[in-house]
Amino acid sequence: MNYGKKSAAQKRNSLISRSSMMGKRARVSFIRLLFVSLIALCIGVTCLGIGSFKGVIDNAPDVNDIDIMPLGYATFLYDDQGNQIRKLAAPDANRLPVTLEQIPVELQHAVVAIEDERFYEHNGIDVRGILRAGVKALTSGDFSEGASTITQQLLKNNVFTNWTSESTQLERFTRKFQEQYLAIQVEKKTDKDAILENYLNTINLGAGAYGVQAAARQYFDKDVWDLNLSECATLAGITQNPTKFNPILNPDSNKKRRKEVLQHMLDQNYITEEQYKEALEDDVYSRIQAAQEKHSDNSNTIYTYFEDELTDQIINDLMNIKGYTKTQATNLLYSGGLKVYTTQDSAIQNILDEEYTDPSNFPDQTQYELDFALTVTDPEGNQVNYSKEMLQLYFQNEDPNFDLLFDSPEEGQTYVDRYKENILADGSKIVAERVNFAPQPQSSMSVIDQHTGYVKALIGGRGEKTASLTLNRATDTTRQPGSTFKIVSTYAPALNEKGMTLATTFEDEPYTYPDGSPVNNSTRSYEGTTTIRTAIQNSVNVVAVKCLEEVTPDLGLKYLDNFGFTTLAHGTEADKDANGNIWSDANLATALGGITKGVTNVELCAAYASIANSGNYIKPIYYTKILDHNGNVLIENTSVERSVIKESTAYLLTSAMEDVVKYGTGTACQLDNMAVAGKTGTTEAYNDVWFVGYTPYYTCAIWSGYDNNEKLPDYARKYHRNLWKKVMTRIHEGLPQKDFEKPASVEKLSICAISGLLPRAGCPVTTEYFDVGTMPTEYCEEHFYDESSYDYDTSDQTDSSSTDTSDAENTDTSDAENTDTSDDSTDGTENTDGTDGDNTGNNDYDNTGDTDDGGDDSQYQIDY
Repeated sequence: MNYGKKSAAQKRNSLISRSSMMGKRARVSFIRLLFVSLIALCIGVTCLGIGSFKGVIDNAPDVNDIDIMPLGYATFLYDDQGNQIRKLAAPDANRLPVTLEQIPVELQHAVVAIEDERFYEHNGIDVRGILRAGVKALTSGDFSEGASTITQQLLKNNVFTNWTSESTQLERFTRKFQEQYLAIQVEKKTDKDAILENYLNTINLGAGAYGVQAAARQYFDKDVWDLNLSECATLAGITQNPTKFNPILNPDSNKKRRKEVLQHMLDQNYITEEQYKEALEDDVYSRIQAAQEKHSDNSNTIYTYFEDELTDQIINDLMNIKGYTKTQATNLLYSGGLKVYTTQDSAIQNILDEEYTDPSNFPDQTQYELDFALTVTDPEGNQVNYSKEMLQLYFQNEDPNFDLLFDSPEEGQTYVDRYKENILADGSKIVAERVNFAPQPQSSMSVIDQHTGYVKALIGGRGEKTASLTLNRATDTTRQPGSTFKIVSTYAPALNEKGMTLATTFEDEPYTYPDGSPVNNSTRSYEGTTTIRTAIQNSVNVVAVKCLEEVTPDLGLKYLDNFGFTTLAHGTEADKDANGNIWSDANLATALGGITKGVTNVELCAAYASIANSGNYIKPIYYTKILDHNGNVLIENTSVERSVIKESTAYLLTSAMEDVVKYGTGTACQLDNMAVAGKTGTTEAYNDVWFVGYTPYYTCAIWSGYDNNEKLPDYARKYHRNLWKKVMTRIHEGLPQKDFEKPASVEKLSICAISGLLPRAGCPVTTEYFDVGTMPTEYCEEHFYDESSYDYDTSDQTDSSSTDTSDAENTDTSDAENTDTSDDSTDGTENTDGTDGDNTGNNDYDNTGDTDDGGDDSQYQIDY
């Protein structure tokens, strides 16, 4: 190396040269610029990150607005005694809330140990858990390690409910960051116990069970507070993967997971070594299988006919009373944790169910009607639908008389198979299919407590109910009511405001409607002068039509509306059919039940219940109150009465309908030691048969007919009355015997049995009930005899009522033993039991007439 003077000078000159100095400065400037740029970039990235995070946080839900409580709870239905009869739950709402105090400490510890071991230490997020999961992900590539705390999981399930639809990592990151932020905020305002309680009521524990109480019931058939350590560990192990660790379907996987839970509990000092070993030795899985067998025996997921109508009523009331949309009302019913207290009497409902499943109560020659629907995809990929009507038309090409009635389901299935074979011959594939066979004739029944309007029981058909919310013949189907309508459309207004009485007479004679068509009695005969009482007892059509003519069809229709019927035609635009015809039920045929659409069983039952309730109508009620999830009253469903007829009118109709059951067309419906009033109903072609009757306790209506409206054969026209009697006999077992109570506004009066007027000497005398304002004041002019030509002997007066003293046109009806109960008529045989000529059946009445030997016509008896 040259250290000479010249060399040193050159070195010095090079260092201080202009070019050298410029190069150095350039390098320094570049380094400075690079440094400043890096700082700026870091600041920019930091600001951008802060801004992004701030935006994510700003878009997070407000902690004061969120609700960490579970979103769906099961609704429960209770009978009139408070017994649970049904649980309603949407697929994700089978949840039964419990408090933390009701949850065993072992279950709390098991869940914390396996899901969030530092739950009681962290502030909502577990930093150590996050770092652990990060390290594992970087070192092994396994990103399955979870770091979410119980608080975060609670937020994910109850606040960030759309997490299952996340499609990008950005969406997932945004939600996770908001979760962590809100977890910290939630823990600032909510204590750990409240968080854990909500979490344990939220989690999905498989088999359709949400929350620990529902899971305890599902897997062990016990309440959560009765679980032991082994059972608690079994449930705690399900949470991570409810399908994989389902102890019913995958007991081996759950057993391994249970051991892992118990090990975590042991490591974290929640249990001792002895408890650990004892829990592992517990054969919990055999108990789980036994519980499933019990569930299988007891579970019936198909709603009853009562429950079908109840759910409809609740949804309608939530919409009309509370203002919910139909979707909101439905969600609230099935996911809102409601408690619905129904009017159903389970004992009465069981009676109906048992009698309707007893084949001996129905005709031996049962037929089966096919209900069929088929959807296929044809070779071109189009979906094509086929119906039972199309099947019927197909086979009518072979047999014009082919219908959908078969002697057995097996016979009907052969036709279904042939039809399907024809459809699928071109290679079409089945998408969906429905094949059901309903036994025929069908029947429906409803029972109402007339004092409250509570529907105590109903049944909408015979045969197996194969689905929920199917055809309910008690509430959905409208059928012609026949002669049951005579009471509510004609005789109620006649007695109530037209001044008529049960003693008012009409001529039973050939008669025609305004269009010239004849009014036929079921006997095709006529009995002359007939009182309203006798016309009700023997169901005389001519008298009913003549009576409505005087009442006027418009007034009759008004009364029917007031009796609660909602299916009547009033001649408005709403009653226009597809051909432009406008229909009205304000006509004389309504007296005999000939109406446009028909009536439902429940509405006819409610109309008669109003007569039994002293003339006061109450709309049928299926529940009394609904409580929300917090126990507050959501709807109070109170009975609201309205007066339809006077109390006196109701009693008079009841008295006449007692004779229907004692001596007229309803003798098959008599009950032992219990008063019964009621009315039969039969349409002219025997498409529908009815009996509606009541006791001092309950009102019951029964209908029978074919679903396709075919004529009932002879052997199927009476069984419904025997079924009504069997049901009502069982319902009234053990109840004190009662009679119908006569109001003070009704008095009993001796009258001429033929004319219905005050009797003179020579009149066949009976007694009749009257409203105090409509008692007769005129005397009979038909049976007056001069004293010198009439040997009046009071000792014979009692027997004279059985003597045929009327002219040839007078009714000669039968006694109770000779009544033809096959139709709405009697057989007209002569009385032999000493009752009066019109066979009112009031054998306990005073028939002596109480006239003296002097023949003073002003004397008559009034019994108060």
